Formats: sequence, structure tokens, C-alpha cells
Amino acid sequence: MNRRFCFTLDLVDDPARIAEYEKYHEDIWPDVRQSFIDAGILKLELYRWETRLVMIFEVDDSFSFERKKQIDESNPVIREWEKLMSTYQKPLPNVPLGEKWVLMKKIFST
Repeated sequence: MNRRFCFTLDLVDDPARIAEYEKYHEDIWPDVRQSFIDAGILKLELYRWETRLVMIFEVDDSFSFERKKQIDESNPVIREWEKLMSTYQKPLPNVPLGEKWVLMKKIFST
């Protein structure tokens, strides 16, 4: 059975920057797409309301957060992508320094 995770963060409150961010996600870099596959992410979706982003992904049994982190840290293209995306993103309040996406607590499901 596949698992799903939901994360959130905020974007910088600038409509032009938000439009740029969305433009990048119309055609993500091939290495970024491959890193999802390599980590066992079967499907990834991003949603936005105002400056709030929600990311949902479905994973297979091989997925672990540790493995995804290793894959990302070992790939210079992914590090470059993350650095670029960080210029558009703003951490939520009370998030530890250096962390961006916050895993949301599931409170209901049907």
C-alpha cells in the first residue's frame, strides 16, 4: 500500500516572484524529476493559495526521508535547484533554522 505525505511552506509575498516560481514548476529540471523517481516518490503535487504552498506526495515501499535526503545532497543539480527555489520560499514561523517544508499532521481521512 502506498503512503502519502503532505507538507507546507510559504512563498515570498511578491506576485512577480510567485509567477516565476510557478513558471519553473511548469517544466522542472530533469534531474529534479529523476530524484523523485529514485527516491520512490510515485506522484508529487503542489498546490498554492496566496503565498501558502502545499505539497503532497505518494511514495512506494522503498521511500524513506533519509534516502531522499542522501539522493538530494549527493546531486549538485538538486542542490542548485533547492538553492534557487529557496529564493522564492519563506519558512513558516517556529520552523527550525535551515528547514523549509514542514510535514503536516494528518487529522482526518475517509
